[in-house]
Amino acid sequence: MEIDAEFWVVVAFVIFLGVVLYLRVPAMLTRTIDGRIKKIEDELAEAAKLRTEAEALLKSYAGKAQQAEAEAAGIISAARDEAERLAKEAASSLEQLIARRTKAVEDKIAQAEQQAVAEVRGRSADVAVEAARVILQNQMASKGEALVSQAIKDVAAKLN
Repeated sequence: MEIDAEFWVVVAFVIFLGVVLYLRVPAMLTRTIDGRIKKIEDELAEAAKLRTEAEALLKSYAGKAQQAEAEAAGIISAARDEAERLAKEAASSLEQLIARRTKAVEDKIAQAEQQAVAEVRGRSADVAVEAARVILQNQMASKGEALVSQAIKDVAAKLN
């Protein structure tokens, strides 16, 4: 029997398999693969847990967003109502201010009219007094002595 290269390849392969089995390489490979499987399973479980938490957080934020939108709508509505109320108050205040100012102007006009009437009456009285003085002075110049003589006679008659 001739030992050829194929025989030595088979022998080397059997020895290699024997060493591999003796060193428990398949068990180490199984443990390594099992460790990786366990690690992947843990990561998948963590990912599922994180996904669940993310979905819950998303729902929570969606609810908060809706609540914030409703609150913003309420604030906008309240602001509109307040603006309308303030506009009405401003219009009312403006009307009252205009009414007060109009009354004040009317009062000033009435006072100016009264003052003008009083001034005209005063001037009229002054003119009448001056006219009477001029008339009396003219009459006294022409009839003055006769009036004085008549007045003396009247006084003398009343005294007797």
